[in-house]
This record gives sequence, structure tokens and C-alpha cells, in this order.
Amino acid sequence: MPRVPHMRSTYPVVGRGRERSEWVRGTVRTQDRSPLHAALALAVALALMPTRGCAGELFAGRSIDLIIGTPPGGGYDIYARALARHLGRHIPGQPAIVAKNMPGAGSARAAGFISAVAPRDGSAIAAITPGAVMGPLLDERTDALFDPTKVLYLGTANNGTRVCISRRDSRIKTFDDALTQKASFGGISSNESTREYGYMHKKTSGAQYDVVSGYSGTAEIALAMERGEIDGACGWDWSSLKSQRPDWIRNRTVNLLLQAGLEPNPELARMGVPSVFQYVKQEADRRAVELIVSQQAFLRSYIAPPQVPAQTLAILRAGFEATMSDAQFLDDAEKLRIDISPLAGAKVQELVQKIYATPREVVAHAQGLIAP
Repeated sequence: MPRVPHMRSTYPVVGRGRERSEWVRGTVRTQDRSPLHAALALAVALALMPTRGCAGELFAGRSIDLIIGTPPGGGYDIYARALARHLGRHIPGQPAIVAKNMPGAGSARAAGFISAVAPRDGSAIAAITPGAVMGPLLDERTDALFDPTKVLYLGTANNGTRVCISRRDSRIKTFDDALTQKASFGGISSNESTREYGYMHKKTSGAQYDVVSGYSGTAEIALAMERGEIDGACGWDWSSLKSQRPDWIRNRTVNLLLQAGLEPNPELARMGVPSVFQYVKQEADRRAVELIVSQQAFLRSYIAPPQVPAQTLAILRAGFEATMSDAQFLDDAEKLRIDISPLAGAKVQELVQKIYATPREVVAHAQGLIAP
């Protein structure tokens, strides 16, 4: 397009090693201030503003690192790698999406990398657990690796229900059995649901099991159950369990003891699995459990760094939303036996802000429930 006289158009300023999105406002340099000239100048300025084609240039010929905050083979890894196979088609420029695992601190390590180290140009995003989002609120003993209210949410792939399970040959056949008999339930680490829900259910119900933490992920917990090292685990996402161990469900290799969600899961309810709230008798406990369980509304969140330019964030969010309704992605998800029930990034952002405004006394009680 020929350069328009007396105009300074809007172009990106390219910084060293990354694209920066410092946009220079166009100005009109003319002595003619007539309404007609002003209207013509405005029309030209609008024509020179970034368009869909310019948006494509942001990622054309580039790649986006998708940092997965959990070990390979677990539910979060399965979801994230499914997303990685399809997301690039829905981002202008069709960048390659490169999945990389960075486990640690219940995915807070990956979130900290995105928050403090990753470039702010949209070339790095992360898949994190809701425990990492809730960690700075509920675990004051741990130095926060990032601020969940400052990172930018692209969306969540699903909300979900978490379950307690036990081996079929365990003495714990129902959750009522756990109230009277000793058992060992596996857990991972702080900011991770298998440990935190294990303690939450134990403290609100009076269950007699011990939480044995330190496993690297649910894949390792599954192996420990198969070896007979532990009786079971709590806080396992129902969708992940079905995807990771479909034979366990098909062959009834495990007992489904309890489900945790703000509302009962219809599938689990038909199977006769009781709700957590049947075992929560105190009102203070109930309010705290509701806070803890509310994180399941953004069960598989994907984030971008703080200060990513608004245009870039809009592109990433639009690409994520388009992927969630993409026929090829949904077919892939069905083959993997993973549930897709997405929530848009702006809604997740709003929900996280609301959770962090929870009254202090409720937060304090919830902290006590998930602590060892």
C-alpha cells in the first residue's frame, strides 16, 4: 500500500529477540481541519490499523511452547497434548505447538516459569492444575511461585468431578469402611488434589486412612495401587481416571468410594457413588469444602504470561475457544476418553478473582482442612 502523506501509521515496534506490542498512535499533520478532511483522515487511519492479516504475522513461521506442569502420562498431560495437536490450526499463521513437560510443586513450577521467565509475546503458554491456582490462597506456608490473579487465562478444557477410589481387593469397599478401618491412600504433593483432597475428606468425615504423599503423579499412584503398596487415592479427576485406566472401570478393578463436586456428577450418581457433602456435617466445614471444590470449575486451565499484549491475548483466547469446538479435536478427545466442557478465558479470569475475594475466615478454615 502506498504511504499516505501527512500520516504516521500504526506499526509494531520489534524488540530484540521478541516482538513487542508497543503501538504508536497515528497522528494527522495538516492545516486543513474541515469536517470532510477529518472524516477522510479517519477513514485512512482505520484502514491502516492492524487487520486479520497482520494478526497472522504475529505467529507466522513461529512456534508456541506449551509447558505442561505435570509429568508425562497423567490426565493433565493427556489433555494438554491433545490440545497441542489442534490449537495451531486455529491461530493465524498456524504456529507449531510444542508440548514440553515441566513438573514440580503441583504445576506451580511451570506457572512460575510462565509468570516470571517466559517471553511476553505469546510464544509460551502453560497447562496448570487448579491446585496451583489455589495454592497461594490456601497454602500460606509455601512461598508463592506466581500470582494466580495476574497471569492471563486462555480458558479451561473442562470442569470436573474428583473421586476417591480403592483397590477391589482392599478392605475399603465403600467410604463408610474408611470411617472405621485403617488404610493407606496415595498423594502427590502440596498444591495437588490427591494430597489435599485426601486430607480434606479425612478431616471432615473422620476417615481412618493415612495419606502417603510423595508420588510423582497419578500414573505412579496407579502403579502403587497395582503393586498393593496403597489401598487407594482421593482427589483423582474422574475424566482422567477413565482415560488413564479405562480397564479399571470396565473390569471393576477399583471401588468408587466418593465423588467431590459442587453438584453430583450424573454418571457417578447413577453408579451409586455418594457425594462428599453426605459426610460433611459441620457448617464451617461445608463452606470450606465448597471453596476448595470450586476450583474444579477450571479444572484444566491454560495460561499466558502477565503483560501479554491485548491483541496477542485475544488471538490466543480465540484460538483456544475455536479448538474446543473443533470437530477433529472433539473426535480426538472421544478416542482418548476425555471430557470436554470448556470455559472461556475471560470467565476463568473472573472466577479466579472472585475466589481470591473469599472471606478470610473461610479461607483459614479451608487451609486447615487440606494441611497434613
